[in-house]
Order: sequence, then structure tokens, then C-alpha cells
Amino acid sequence: MIGQILSQMTFVDIFNICVFLIFTLCYFYQIVYVLVSLTRKPPAVEAKTNHRYAVLISARNESAVIADLIRSIRSQNYPQELIDIFLVADNCTDNTAEVARNAGAVVYERHNKQKVGKGYGLEFLIEHIWRDYPDAGHEAYFVFDADNVLDVNYFREMNKTFDSGAVASTSYRNSKNYESNWISAGYATWFLREAKFLSQARYTLNTSCVISGTGFFISADVIKREGGWKWHLLTEDIEFSANTIIRGERIAYCPTAILYDEQPVTFRDAWNQRFRWAKGFYQVFWHYGPRLLKGALFGKKGTRFACYDMLMTVSPAMLLTVITVVFNAMILIMGAMGLLTVGTALTSSASSIFFCFFNYSLFMFFFGVLTTYTEWDSIHAKKSKKIAYLFTFPLFMLTYIPIALVALVKKAEWKQIKHSISVDVDRFANAAERPSEGMLQERGKAE
Repeated sequence: MIGQILSQMTFVDIFNICVFLIFTLCYFYQIVYVLVSLTRKPPAVEAKTNHRYAVLISARNESAVIADLIRSIRSQNYPQELIDIFLVADNCTDNTAEVARNAGAVVYERHNKQKVGKGYGLEFLIEHIWRDYPDAGHEAYFVFDADNVLDVNYFREMNKTFDSGAVASTSYRNSKNYESNWISAGYATWFLREAKFLSQARYTLNTSCVISGTGFFISADVIKREGGWKWHLLTEDIEFSANTIIRGERIAYCPTAILYDEQPVTFRDAWNQRFRWAKGFYQVFWHYGPRLLKGALFGKKGTRFACYDMLMTVSPAMLLTVITVVFNAMILIMGAMGLLTVGTALTSSASSIFFCFFNYSLFMFFFGVLTTYTEWDSIHAKKSKKIAYLFTFPLFMLTYIPIALVALVKKAEWKQIKHSISVDVDRFANAAERPSEGMLQERGKAE
């Protein structure tokens, strides 16, 4: 029976089935993650000690939003004398430095057009803190982006995670402008899905999480051991995560520490940002992939799965979709040119392209629905928009396909993403316990 089926399959069918099987085998564990997140609660921890922290902010032309972040830090339900705020105004051409100083941050200005990127800004900032505040006694460094705003209990909750022994931890990443348009909603849904169905599952299963973008801390002991901030690829956060997991250390997650992030609202900004991310993931894969594979195969018992998970995270999985589409498109083009006359192969290619996009869109729609349903009360938008953006989320995710393809061949440069949505910080007090409808009031509109 099996032999008869195989004899009727074309080489196109065999190729497409092989790609499907590879993808399924590699990423099936993430379905298990979903089940874990839906059926098990993450472990709760308590703190015996309030620790001292330094906040690191690398900002470039962020005068419209930086004061909101600093005010939200100064409004924390945590001893203020244990939080020091440091900001590097990195190649700024506006008054970000002045606004940040007036809001209460210690500000350093950096002007370097050769070494551009967040990693270099953080390296510069840590060097100055060590030089000017050698006896400050910071036990960990928090990293935020200038457009962030924090829930009032953010530091209290993250302190519990640090006090439990975590060397690094990420937090729950929400959005302050979900309902701006379908682009910002797409970003927000993806990050909510990452928090709920990746970070929470990893934390519950006692494997390592991944630092992603903003809203995390790193132990001062780790930074001192490395001699400062030494991660300068385009995705310095993912690079740090890979390096940490290879060393056999575990990154934690704090589901009760809520951070609000501003998402891009124009397709140009979204393309530029995700193009840089895609390029950065390729960089991390080539730099750390072999060591992650070695750790997954021959590492210590408690670190093998974490290495495998991290390898799958940085692996260019999107390329499997791109390769499938390109392969089948070439078959169709060859058929149209008369170079290939196998009718069943051409039919298989046409149907494969259709079902590739259809299945990917259906899968993303499923995740969009699941994420929106489970995080409904955390999404600060009208009900009508929550429902409407369920149907645009697959489109948002489909745009990753050309981005992943272009990132293979085009050089990436850091480009600023404009942030201009200012919010009423007081409305974030006890945000997790309040109704979501209308909580956020935009005072400025993103361009």
C-alpha cells in the first residue's frame, strides 16, 4: 500500500512532504508549550530582601516619550532609594538628554557614528557607571527602551525573581498602542503570544527563557564576569540569551511584571525593524548555532533541551517556507516556459504554494485567536478592534516572508523607529487589576 502511494508521488510531492516533516519534528515541542501554559500555573516566588538596581536606557531622539518611562519608574511600589536611573543619549540631535535629566535620570551623552547600535550604547553606559559610581552596590541591571512604561508593581515583582536566584529574567511584554492600527496590533499579539506560550511555558518547565528586546534584568555578577556589555550583534538581546544558555545558565521569566511597549504604526518602520531583527537572528545563528547544536547533543543533562530550544529559536525556520514557495514557483515557471512538461508535478507545485500560504495563515490565525482569548483582559483596546485584528494578524505575519528573504542578501543598518505616543502614567497603577477598556489615553499620535 505504502509502495503504491510512493510510486504515484512526484519529486515535487516528496520535496514538499520532507519540508513539512522536518518543520513538524523540529517545532512540535512548541505545541506542548501551549498545553503547558493552558493547564499549569507558573511557580510563584516571594522575596526576602529588597535589592539595589541600576536602570539602563539607551535612547536616540526620544524626547517625546522618555519622561513617561522615568515617571513610571519613579512611581514604582518599591523603595526608590534602591533604584538608580542611567541614560545614554546616543547620537541624539534633539533634547532627549535635557528631558531625561529634568525627569530625574543620570545622563551621559555619546557621539559615535562608527559603532552604532543599542549594544554599544549599553557598553558605554556601564563603563561610565563603573567609573563614576564604583561603590553604588548595584546587584542587577534593568534594561528598558525609551518608549516603555511600567506597571506600578514591576520592580516589586521582578525583585522576587531576582531574590530567588535568577541571573537574568524577562517580563510580560504588553503594548501601550495595540489599537493604533493593524501593524501595532500584530506586534502586540506576537509579543503577548511570546510571553504566554513561550516564556511562561519555559519557566513552568524549569528550562531557560529568552531575553527579547526590552524589559529584563541581568545580574551585576554576570556583567562583571563578562567585563561589561559584550554583545553587539544586531539582536544583542538574542545574542546574550544564546551565550547565557551555552554557558549552562538559566534565564527566568516573571509573568506578574508588566511592561508596556510602543509598537510601530507605519509599514516602513515595521519593515525596517523586522528586517534588522531577521538579519540579527541570522547573525546569531551563524555565530552560536554550532555551539548550541553541540550543547543540545552533548551538553549537561539539564541544559540540552534549553540549547535545542534556543537553536530552534534562532534557526531560520521562515526560510523553510521561503524555500518551499521558491522551489514550487520555479517548477511552475519552468512549466510555463516549456522546460518541464510533467503535468502532475505542475499541479502539485501550484497546490503546494496555495496550501503553504493557506496553512501558515490558518496557523497564525489560530495563535492570534488563542492569544487574544487568553490575554483578553490584558489587551487595552475596544472589543471591536480586538476581534477585527484577529483577521489581520495572519497578514502581518505573512509579511515576514519577504523580509526573511531580503535579509539573506541585503546588508542591515540601524534605522531609528519613531516613538511619539505619550500616555498618562498614573493610569498604569495596578493595571493588571483594572478593566482594559479605555485605560490608555493617547496624548500624542504616532506618525
